[in-house]
Amino acid sequence: MKDLGVNNLIERTRAAVWHPCTQMKQLEASPPLAIARGEGAWLIDTEGRRYFDAISSWWVNLFGHCNPRINAAITDQLGKIEHVMLAGATHAPVVELSERLAALTGLGHAFYGSDGASATEIALKMSAHYWRNTDQTQKNGFMSLQNGYHGETVGALSVTDIPLFKSTYAPLLRHSVQVPTPDARLADPGESAEAFALRCADALEAHLAEHAATTAAFIVEPLVQGATGMAMYHPVYLIRARELCNQYGVHLIADEIAVGFGRTGSMFACEQAGIKPDFICLSKGITGGYLPLSAVLTTDAIYTAFYDDATARGFLHSHSYTGNPLACRAALAVLDIFEHDQVIAANRIKSLEMTGALEEVSAHSRVRHFRHAGMIWAFDVADAGPGFATRFHAEALAQGVFMRPIGHTVYLMPPYVITPSEMTLLAGRVLRALELSLAA
Repeated sequence: MKDLGVNNLIERTRAAVWHPCTQMKQLEASPPLAIARGEGAWLIDTEGRRYFDAISSWWVNLFGHCNPRINAAITDQLGKIEHVMLAGATHAPVVELSERLAALTGLGHAFYGSDGASATEIALKMSAHYWRNTDQTQKNGFMSLQNGYHGETVGALSVTDIPLFKSTYAPLLRHSVQVPTPDARLADPGESAEAFALRCADALEAHLAEHAATTAAFIVEPLVQGATGMAMYHPVYLIRARELCNQYGVHLIADEIAVGFGRTGSMFACEQAGIKPDFICLSKGITGGYLPLSAVLTTDAIYTAFYDDATARGFLHSHSYTGNPLACRAALAVLDIFEHDQVIAANRIKSLEMTGALEEVSAHSRVRHFRHAGMIWAFDVADAGPGFATRFHAEALAQGVFMRPIGHTVYLMPPYVITPSEMTLLAGRVLRALELSLAA
């Protein structure tokens, strides 16, 4: 076997791998971690150094690395069938997973992809195709929130509103409309998060009143806009969005890719508004961070519009690994853990404990807008200066914590298996990393 020592592995990755969301030249000064294995909430590099995975490996790892129950489910499935195409065949894991997701969401007929952006593409295409199948071809436009993020494939990027990701590819993208974000940080002084959310909903209504006839769907990240810096908002916005989409005949797409599966304190964020979207997009935590998988579920009415003798009226979208049995078994194991361990209830306690552990961080003189939703914590750093995110990342690594701030926003999304002692340790190391990165 080739030498997999840390230095050799980093040299080889620089020579052979194009890393995501990375300016590769920066790897000369800030090499990536050379990870050999994981245990629970910890990553372990090739030299045996341990790093707390405070962002759940890009928000996907719910129940720790090398979780024995998920391992066992995948191992069992390996002895049966690893993959079969879902066009013309079916299998028990995909059927059971679809049934259980339908029961959890109140929606049905799960359509599978491999990642979050794929789920966005599926939902957008389904919405536009639905209107075409119902002889309303003019309804093919899309709306999203300012500062929203829905993925980086061409369709998903078209409804994303983050210039760093979008501007370069603007000539390739379809036009979409962005309406004001209810991000509570943008409220006027003295204005409550609820009042601000309702004011933003008024802007949504004004746009729909004029453009509903040409609008297919409104896509939102419920409660938390992740990639813009964990922007959090009041659930009343979702209530009004549902009412307005009903009133004006526009689909509501809930992008729960990052916030689903317990991350905001309920199984799905939409539950906190008591609404049901027309489409729900799921990914990230669905397999506990084990295998690529995404799903889109929709209403029976939308499904029925595709059910026809004419092939062209069907939803002719496909991925080679659609509904992969191994990924579905991992997802079923994740749902079993949620059910058997009463994870949502346990996380409510952990959320309070972690918020308490971060009290000194929240009181820091340079911290602004300390906020949390379920198992997500975030704060902004005043006068952080250029390069803050890079400095904080490096200082956190030196403290044995793996984090990637978004601009001047620091956030934590730890695995749900975090223990009280790990909470105390993590909070202390975050505070230390903050002080050192500000002093640099």
